[in-house]
Amino acid sequence: MYTKKEANPGPLGLMGFGMTTVLLNMHNAGFFPLSAVIISMGIFYGGFAQILAGLLEYKKGNTFPATVFTSFGLFWLSLIGIFLLPKMGLAEASDPSVIGIYLGLWGIFSLFMFFGTLHSNLVLRILFAGVVVLFWLLAVGNFTDNQPMLRFAGYEGIVCGFMAIYLAMAEVLNEQFQRTILPTGEPAADNR
Repeated sequence: MYTKKEANPGPLGLMGFGMTTVLLNMHNAGFFPLSAVIISMGIFYGGFAQILAGLLEYKKGNTFPATVFTSFGLFWLSLIGIFLLPKMGLAEASDPSVIGIYLGLWGIFSLFMFFGTLHSNLVLRILFAGVVVLFWLLAVGNFTDNQPMLRFAGYEGIVCGFMAIYLAMAEVLNEQFQRTILPTGEPAADNR
């Protein structure tokens, strides 16, 4: 008899976060302007794919990744709304200091989620620490209109995005080959 194993939705959520974060932060670092590529990626892969991954984690009873992926999916959709609503004439453009507060709140959320990674693999812990730093750099940079800080945040965000991509690919390849292809620094087994 064949029993069907449930797939791990984590790599989908990590790739949605990682690839979208790389693209947006390449813009923040000054490589290219904000364009339809970033907007589309933010809506569909950063937004919808992460929400889907979060709902699949919820179905599996995994509260931490369900909260992380669903929240970050909604972060991407809300960020795209901040970009698009003024262009569509549906809202006034946000003052940079208000965007700083918005990003600071996401920094607080990420800090609490970082604490949730302390019993996880090393790559996930470093990724979340980097995301906390990224949000705080972006928050302070927007709040103070500090362009060099925002550009530096872009470079730091590119690193965070690639870490998420690495972790997603590690989860996929390690499961596919049933051995460690890409190490993640798994914690030692708890012998309680």
